[in-house]
Amino acid sequence: MLSLTYTYRIYPDLNQELEMLFWLEQCRKVYNYALRERKDWINSRKCAVNACSLSQEYIIPADVLYPDYYTQKKALTQAKKDLPDLQRVDAQVLQDTLKRLDRSFKFMKERQFGFPRFKKFGQIRSVVFPQFKASPLRGTQIKLPKVGLMPINLHRPVPEGFDIKQVRVVRKASGWYAQLILQCDVLVPDILPHGEAIGIDLGLEKFLAVSTGQLIQRPRFL
Repeated sequence: MLSLTYTYRIYPDLNQELEMLFWLEQCRKVYNYALRERKDWINSRKCAVNACSLSQEYIIPADVLYPDYYTQKKALTQAKKDLPDLQRVDAQVLQDTLKRLDRSFKFMKERQFGFPRFKKFGQIRSVVFPQFKASPLRGTQIKLPKVGLMPINLHRPVPEGFDIKQVRVVRKASGWYAQLILQCDVLVPDILPHGEAIGIDLGLEKFLAVSTGQLIQRPRFL
């Protein structure tokens, strides 16, 4: 499987831009809420029985499972029914936000440091549409779920044989951009080593010394 990422400039109108800014803020709130949920669960398991705080202690019942990605994803479905603001955002975009947080925790466990931090206003600058049934390109426009058609500057064509699997919409200081994740089901063979390997060393008296015994003089250009 061969994957490529092509970045194009997109031009949303005022209503589309306001809607995508609203999406970014909702994704930030979902990210922070999910992070707080995980952090409270972890803190409730750290306190020793004989060393609790004298003033207060945040305690979660022992039968409550760790809020992993799948648990929070299931809770997000109910949250969308109760909160009208979340209903305006595409469900897969919100799920990808939870997946982004889950990747941060997995990366922290691998490195053994770097606990995920809460996102301040404006720190989340991208949303991901994780899958498409058909190509979102419509000539010189791109169609995004719940956002609609908007012009896209296809300064280079999408290679033949590649399918658009994901689209990441990024907000930068210079404008809005769409990163198309392209995939092609091809086999990329590994290049087998051939010939005879040699060692090369740089020197002062001689420019190069090769393991075969060859010495190359310094090129005195001046």
